[in-house]
Amino acid sequence: MPWITERATSLPRTRIQQLLVETISQARQRICAKPKRVLLLPPDITRMHSGAGWITEIIYQMLQDEADVHVIPTLGQHEPHTREQNAQMFGSIPHEKIHAHDWRNGCVRVGEVSASYVKDATKGVADWSFPIWLNRSLMEDKWDLIINIGHVVPHEVLGFANHNKNYFIGLGGKETICKTHLAAAMCGIENNLANLITPVRQCFNKAEEDLLGQLPDVYLQLVMGRDPKGNLVQTGFHVGDDLETYLNAARQAREQNITVFEKPLEKVVCVMQGDEFFSTWVANKAIYRTRMAIADGGELIIIAPGLKRFGEQPDVDAFIRKYGYVGTPKVMEMYRQNADMQDLAHATAHLIHGSSEGRFKITYAPGHVSREEIEQVNFNYLDFNEALRRYPIDRLHEGHNEVSGEKFYFIPTPSAGLWATKGKLYNRPGGFGED
Repeated sequence: MPWITERATSLPRTRIQQLLVETISQARQRICAKPKRVLLLPPDITRMHSGAGWITEIIYQMLQDEADVHVIPTLGQHEPHTREQNAQMFGSIPHEKIHAHDWRNGCVRVGEVSASYVKDATKGVADWSFPIWLNRSLMEDKWDLIINIGHVVPHEVLGFANHNKNYFIGLGGKETICKTHLAAAMCGIENNLANLITPVRQCFNKAEEDLLGQLPDVYLQLVMGRDPKGNLVQTGFHVGDDLETYLNAARQAREQNITVFEKPLEKVVCVMQGDEFFSTWVANKAIYRTRMAIADGGELIIIAPGLKRFGEQPDVDAFIRKYGYVGTPKVMEMYRQNADMQDLAHATAHLIHGSSEGRFKITYAPGHVSREEIEQVNFNYLDFNEALRRYPIDRLHEGHNEVSGEKFYFIPTPSAGLWATKGKLYNRPGGFGED
């Protein structure tokens, strides 16, 4: 059962600090009275706005005098943090105590979810097994206490982020990440978003039950929402070691993080923060989280001051530049013919997720990428300075705006929610997901 469940219009830092004291007290009672080696598993810098970084720092400070505490940001295949980013995200935690996850060479195989189980969960869409490869230090080093720290928010692969996503994606190996991402893409991004249990989430729950029961772990899950002044604040604090803890957080996120419209939006303008989003791999969350709200023939404009590449690694960056965002039918046709697409199946899935399928126009205004590069991957280009002139983001409010006669809907932090029409959200085909 859940250990701690607290919801509020806004949870101030002082209250979160009190809840962290209670969390550690509960962990001593339930997992280990005197932990000597502790592992903290926070998200990476692309979730910096959640506050998970300073929360990780507080936990580290609470335990550092009695235990050897280590931190592994759950990068998945994202780019490892620099020393400066670690300081930005985690404050005073020593750099040498923060370890980069290596999704290619730093994992061990711990088992699999069978092909028959995957096929049943995906209703036949995917008929392959999910080999489970996880971070070697997680699985082979001795830990007395493991604390997963994360932000529960609508997510394109698992319905909602966090919970055991921290393990199977955040600390997953290449084969696990590739095969699960492709299965999720085949199920359909719009079938996954904001469903509590998606097909891949169901498979992860099975893997956790079968393979990770020996881990001395607990989940600390944050939910965020807008306060009466429109500021993004912590509104939920959920701690526990079971599925119900995740479901409590996800239900709260579903209530607070989804904006529903009667009619689709013709033009949406988003900002992807320059200190968090450096590639389209993560900045495309602007596409994922708004696609169910945008009208056929409409336009999404993404202002991305930090954008400097497409993929998180050089080979994935080259892959995206090679194939571009060309829609599901073309991607799957190329997938059957190209060994590199089969090898980097998670990147193939990313190309599917990042396409509007020709339904609406996607325009990027990047800080550090040229028109030629943007158009090469089949996005439209808008000069960054021109975008700021047309859309003065420091003077806009979330919602409907009008500037110089141009009407649009503005979203300052698209990674923090989901925007959809009633028809898209409540009348989804395929029967994916369980409530």
